[in-house]
Amino acid sequence: MLLFLLGVLVLHIIILILLIVSTAASAWSVGGDSSTDLWYNCMTTNGGYHCKPAGNEDWIQAVQALMILSLLFCFFSLIAFVFQLFKLVKGGRFFFTAIFQILASVFVMCGAIIYTVMRPDDGAGTQFGYAYVLAWVAFPLCLISGLIYIVLRKKE
Repeated sequence: MLLFLLGVLVLHIIILILLIVSTAASAWSVGGDSSTDLWYNCMTTNGGYHCKPAGNEDWIQAVQALMILSLLFCFFSLIAFVFQLFKLVKGGRFFFTAIFQILASVFVMCGAIIYTVMRPDDGAGTQFGYAYVLAWVAFPLCLISGLIYIVLRKKE
């Protein structure tokens, strides 16, 4: 049982790292000499690297908010898991942790879907970058982790 709890904790930390990298990395959309993330649009011109803030469109602000919310809920669920691990009565389930983790999963999914639908198509061969892929990888892992917390019971 101790190894299972350690595995769940490691999975949770991996998910948190994936969410941090996908939110902060500057590779949600890459192509040619430019890269775009949630915060900046960067271009390489004349040997220089120039960045300007992301637009003020509502959709990019929604994606930013959803990714930050997913990070916060994943972090809070990690704190709740550690707290419940020591304070939960024997035989109790980790429902509070599971709810936070599933909410984090839903926020990541919504943010990635909004970015997929609304991102501008520059037509210059832009592709989705690794940070976008990491967000989509974090979504099912986060959902699976939340479902594991629902089933998990505290034993002696």
